[in-house]
Amino acid sequence: MTQAIDLISSPPSPLSLQDFLVLDSSDDRLYELIEGEPMPMSDPTANHEDVADNLCDLLRLHCLEKNLPLIPKRSKLISIGSRNGRDTARRGDIVVFAKAEWERMKGLSSSAMAYIAPPLVIEVVSTNWRDDYLTKLAEYESIGVEEYWIVDYGALGGMRYIGHPKQSTLSIYTMDTDTGEFGMPQQFRGDNKIRSTVVPELVVTAKALWKED
Repeated sequence: MTQAIDLISSPPSPLSLQDFLVLDSSDDRLYELIEGEPMPMSDPTANHEDVADNLCDLLRLHCLEKNLPLIPKRSKLISIGSRNGRDTARRGDIVVFAKAEWERMKGLSSSAMAYIAPPLVIEVVSTNWRDDYLTKLAEYESIGVEEYWIVDYGALGGMRYIGHPKQSTLSIYTMDTDTGEFGMPQQFRGDNKIRSTVVPELVVTAKALWKED
């Protein structure tokens, strides 16, 4: 039996992904693993949680109605891999798993997380918007995520990313399988109907994602 590690008083450094998954956190906070170091996540705002919850519910219902082999989940870890022997795992606001991969994990005793690149990852932008537009974009690209959505309902991102004047924007990055890189983002605002390769039959406007009047 694996012995839990006390995250607060005696975490080893660097921490491996497997050790990170059995951490015993006494403060009930969510953590990511960044190059072998456990990093506590900031508590999200109520608006952030509402947007993420509503979008996850929308995707879950759509996948059920269309019988898609996809399982949307909130706040799940994604293995990014190792750099210089130090593991990284991000916690996506919404992670859409392939159904076969989710079913496979149900037979495991280890934590439910994306050990392989999920088809879709969604981040709802908060004050650390540079992480979503720069760091996580590069990380999700590096592992081959098929599609990456950045939901900037509060127009927090820099003007180079969402334009001027700044307004609520959904940016969708799609993997180019020939180059192994994300292409230029499609951006949707207001009454624009979104277009996705992962959920191509989803009919919804950008503003509906964040309940904009």
